[in-house]
Amino acid sequence: MQEHKTIYFKEYVPSPYTVLTCALEFIIEESSTRVENIMEIKRCDANAKELRLDGEMLDLELLWVDDVLYTEDMYVKTKDALTLPLDCDSARIRIINRIYPDQNTALEGLYRSGGIWCTQNEPEGFRRITYFIDRPDVMAKFTTKIIANKEKCPVLLSNGNLRGTATLENGKHLALWEDPIPKPCYLFALVAGDLGSITDTFTTMSGKKIDLAIYCDRGNENKCHHAMRSLKKSMEWDEYTYGREYDLEVYNIVAVDSFNMGAMENKGLNIFNSHYVLADEETATDTDFMGIESVIAHEYFHNWTGNRITCRNWFELTLKEGLTVFRDQTFSADMNSELTQRLDDVRALRERQFVEDAGPTAHPIKPDHYMEINNFYTATVYEKGAEVIRMMHTLLGRERFRKAMDRYFENFDGQAVGTEEFLWAMETQSPVDMSQFKRWYSQERTPTLKISTEYRPESAELVMKILQKVPNNTKNQEQLPYAMPFKMALLAPDGSEYPLKSDDITLLHENVLWLENELHEIRFTGITEAPRLSLNRGFSAPVIIECDEIDYPFLMARESDGFVRFEAAHRFGIETLEAMMAGNAVNEHYIESYGAMLRDLAVDPMFKSQILELPTITTLMQRQEIIDVAAIVKVQEELKQTIAKRYITELQNMIDALFDPSNTLIDGESMGKRALKNRLLGLVMSLGDASIRNLCVRQYQESHSMSDRLSALDLLENYAPQEAEEALSHFYSRYKDQTLVMNKYFGVCASSRRGGTLERVKALQNDPAYDPKVPNLVRSLIGSFARNPVAFYDESGEGFKFVADKVIEIDALNPQIASGLAGAFKNYGKLSSVQKGQMGGELERIKNHPDLSNNVYEIIVKILEVC
Repeated sequence: MQEHKTIYFKEYVPSPYTVLTCALEFIIEESSTRVENIMEIKRCDANAKELRLDGEMLDLELLWVDDVLYTEDMYVKTKDALTLPLDCDSARIRIINRIYPDQNTALEGLYRSGGIWCTQNEPEGFRRITYFIDRPDVMAKFTTKIIANKEKCPVLLSNGNLRGTATLENGKHLALWEDPIPKPCYLFALVAGDLGSITDTFTTMSGKKIDLAIYCDRGNENKCHHAMRSLKKSMEWDEYTYGREYDLEVYNIVAVDSFNMGAMENKGLNIFNSHYVLADEETATDTDFMGIESVIAHEYFHNWTGNRITCRNWFELTLKEGLTVFRDQTFSADMNSELTQRLDDVRALRERQFVEDAGPTAHPIKPDHYMEINNFYTATVYEKGAEVIRMMHTLLGRERFRKAMDRYFENFDGQAVGTEEFLWAMETQSPVDMSQFKRWYSQERTPTLKISTEYRPESAELVMKILQKVPNNTKNQEQLPYAMPFKMALLAPDGSEYPLKSDDITLLHENVLWLENELHEIRFTGITEAPRLSLNRGFSAPVIIECDEIDYPFLMARESDGFVRFEAAHRFGIETLEAMMAGNAVNEHYIESYGAMLRDLAVDPMFKSQILELPTITTLMQRQEIIDVAAIVKVQEELKQTIAKRYITELQNMIDALFDPSNTLIDGESMGKRALKNRLLGLVMSLGDASIRNLCVRQYQESHSMSDRLSALDLLENYAPQEAEEALSHFYSRYKDQTLVMNKYFGVCASSRRGGTLERVKALQNDPAYDPKVPNLVRSLIGSFARNPVAFYDESGEGFKFVADKVIEIDALNPQIASGLAGAFKNYGKLSSVQKGQMGGELERIKNHPDLSNNVYEIIVKILEVC
C-alpha cells in the first residue's frame, strides 16, 4: 500500500544546499536513455551534514563526489531519494543513471509521445530524470547535451540558446544548449524527434532579433500559423503593457499529443498540448482559435511572472499562476472584445471555481497543506487567483498597478519568492491598508453580499445595507470578512447614473466602494428619485450577490455596464426556471424581456449570443440543496420551447440572415454571428419540427466552419437521432485519422443527453481512434461523460460505477488524469439518500483499492470526510 503523507506550509524551510550549475548529457536510445548529471553544489546552512537528492524510478549506475567514485555502502538509496554525507561548503557531484521513457505512462519526467521524446517537469517531474534537489527555490544554470540517432531524431531541443551541433559515429548527432539564466529544475525541458516546423522572427523594443519556431508532427505545419501570430502579439503586448522584453536568442514551442496539462512555460522551450497549438479553418472551432491565442500568451507571459521570478515553494503556486492568468485575460480583452472576454472569464469561474469553493475540496488560493501538489492546479489557484489580482488592479488603478508591477520586477528578478513579496509591491502603491485584503490568500469559500436598501424621498437619500456572509471552511471553522473593491451605480429612470456621494464609505474611484466590514450601512445623498441598483459592475469582486430589489427588465434594456446587463438576464432566467421547478407557470415578463433583447438590433451579435443563453444545468445544480437533474432538464426544455414558439418567425428569419456557410473568418463580427446563429438554432431545434431538423442538417453539410459543423452535430445528436446517425458517421469517416478532431467527436457522443449514452461510451473505448494513454482522448470521452449531468447522475447509479472503474484503471497509468476524473464525485454531499448510497459505495471502493496514488486518494478522502 502506498504511504499517504500530508505536507504542510508551516514546515517549509529553505534548502540547506543549492545547485549552482547543472551540466546534463542525454544519450537517447530506443529502449532507454542514459543521463549524466554534473552538479556544482553549495552549502547554504553551515550545520548541514547530509545531502538529500530527490529521485524516483531511476536506475543509478555510477556516483562520484569530487572525483571520488562512491560504492553502495557510501550512500543510502530509497525509492524516492539518494542521501549521502556532505560536510563541506561546496562539492562537484557526478551521477550517471538510466531511465525508460517508453514505460513512463504518467507523462512526468522524460517520456515518449508517439515518436517524440519530450519532458514535463512541473511540479516534480525532474526527479524522474535524474537525482536533484527538486524544489522551486533551488535555481541553477543548466547546460544540456543531447545525443540521439539523427534519422529518428533530427531535431534536438532544450532550454536556452543553441551553442553547437556535431555529427557523430554510428548515425548519431548531438546538440549543445546553454541557458544563461538560473532556473528551478521544473522549468527544464528536452525534446527529440522527427518534427516539422515553421519559423519567424521578432524584433524587441531594444532592437534585438529573436528567432521563433513552432515544432509539430510532420504534415501539421500549416496548422501552426495562428499560434505564431499569437506569440508575436503576446511579445509585443508585454513590451507595451508591462515593459517586459524577451531575454534569450530563441523562443521555441513544441506541440505534442500526449500531455497532462494545457502547456508548460519551460524557459525558451515551451511544450504544448497540441490542442493549444494546431488550428486551421477545417479542423478548429472559434473557441479553439481563441483558446490558442490565450494559452500561447499565458505561457509567454510566464517568462517574467513564473520563470525569472518564480515561487519559493508550491504553496505559492498562485503567485505565478493567478498573476499570469490575469495577464492573459487582459491580453485577450485587448486583442478582442473586452466585454466578451470578461463574460467568458466569469462564466468559467462560476461553472468551475464556485463549484469547487462550495464543495469538499475547497481550499484557499494559497493552501496551507497538500498531499499531492498536482491536485492544486485548480480553478481556485488559477481563476480565483486571477480575480484576486484583478481586485488589486481595480484598487490601485491602471497607472499605480503598473508602477507596483515595475517595483515587483525590479526588486525580485532572478529570485524565488512568495505572495508576501508581491503584496509588498502592491502595498507601495495602494491608497488603503491592504492587511485585511490578504485574507483572500488564506481563506476559502465564496463570500455572499446580502444587499437591501431604503429610499427616503424627503431627504433625497438612499440607505444601503451590505451584509457580508462568509461560509465556514471545510473544517467547519468560522472565517472573517474580506476586504474588496465593489463597483456599483444608482440609476435614474432614464438609465443615467447618480453621482455616488457618501460620508459613510471609502470611495476608491468614481463608482468603486471599498468594503471591509461585516456590515456596512451607507447613506447616499442627492438621489432625487428611487434608483435602480446596478451591483458588482464588471464583476469587480468574486462574490455572490443576494438582493431582492433588482429590476431585471430595466437593466436588460437600459444598463450601460455589459456585465450587469448580462447578469440581469442570467438571474432573471435562473429565477424563472426555479419558479417553474416549484410548479409555477413560465414568467411572461421574462419571455417579453427575452424577446426585446432578441429584437434589439443595436446589440453586438456576440454579446447577444451570451445574454440569450439560458442558465446551464451546472448553474442550477449549484443552487439546489438536493440535486435533481431531471427536474432541471424538464423546465429547461419547456422554457426553450416556449421562447421558440413565441418568436419562431423572428428566430427563423435571424437564422437565415446569419447563415453564411463559406465564412470561416475569426474576426469578432464573424465569430459573433456564428455564435448567435447557433444559440438561436438550439432554441428552435427544441420544437422537434422536421423543417428545422433539415435546416440543422443543411448547416452541418454546407458550413465550412468547424464551429458551425460541430454545433449542428451536437444539436442533431440531442434532438434528431436519426439524422445524427448519418452525420456522425460522415464526421467520423472524414476525421478518424485526425486526433484533435476525434476529441470533438468523442466529446459530442459522451455529452449526449439521449438514452444509451453510457453504453455508447463503453463501446467507443474499443474504437481504433481511442487510446487510454492519451490524456486528451481520455478527457474527451471519459471526462465528457463524467461532466454530463444527465448520464452521470442517472438514477441507476451506473454512471457512478463506470467513472469509478475508470478512475481505478487510469490511476495505474496516469494518476494526474485519474484524480481529475475523481473530481466528478464532488457533489456527493448534495445527492438524495438513494444516490448518495450509490456514489458512497463507489467512493469507498476507490479509496480501498490497493496502491491507490496520492493524487486520487487525497481527492476521495476529502469528499468522504467533508460530506
